[in-house]
Amino acid sequence: MVRDGIYYAVGLLLVALLLFKLTGSYGVAAVPVALGCFFLWFFRYPNRSISTVPGELVSPADGKVTEADWIETPQGSRLRLSIFLNVFDVHVNRSPVEGTVTQVNYKQGAFLNAMRADSNVLNEQNVVVIDTGAYTVQVKQIAGLLARRIVCWVKPGDTLTRGQRFGLIKFGSRVDVLLPPTATLRVIKGDRVKGGSTVLASVPLEGVTSAVDPLLEV
Repeated sequence: MVRDGIYYAVGLLLVALLLFKLTGSYGVAAVPVALGCFFLWFFRYPNRSISTVPGELVSPADGKVTEADWIETPQGSRLRLSIFLNVFDVHVNRSPVEGTVTQVNYKQGAFLNAMRADSNVLNEQNVVVIDTGAYTVQVKQIAGLLARRIVCWVKPGDTLTRGQRFGLIKFGSRVDVLLPPTATLRVIKGDRVKGGSTVLASVPLEGVTSAVDPLLEV
């Protein structure tokens, strides 16, 4: 469990005790207790079986694939997957690949519905670029209508293993992942995926050169 859940639960337990002392009502006190239990459940991070097959990229989040399209960037065509997380999904984010974090860029923004096509530009977001040594992968954490805080535990220079937890988004949100042009998709729009255990795509091990992309506004 992410420790944020413990903080919320302890705070709500104290509220419950205070309410019971003031009102003497178990029913009134039960409301913050129930909320505390929800937060303990929400901030869970279950262990996952991570693929060890070379060249496979795993999902950075639990949720539903809402976009799986080629887009044009200043660096050429890239494959973008968007994953929408509802309030019941695990919200811990994981690295799709093994590599070195080269860039982390947080940007303030709005809190529009993450299902909107323009939420990846307008909403609060945090972009993490990971260099595998052969190609780069960009993961964008996007706040949603209910999400009010993006958490990222890594910084440039840190190394990540495939499937390693690197951050979370509190409550409903969206995660975009920008894949190299040589990637072959293993999921389609509408699929449900699990962070770390679902293979999103595979990249051939030969014929790929390393290049550290600048942050892309896509």
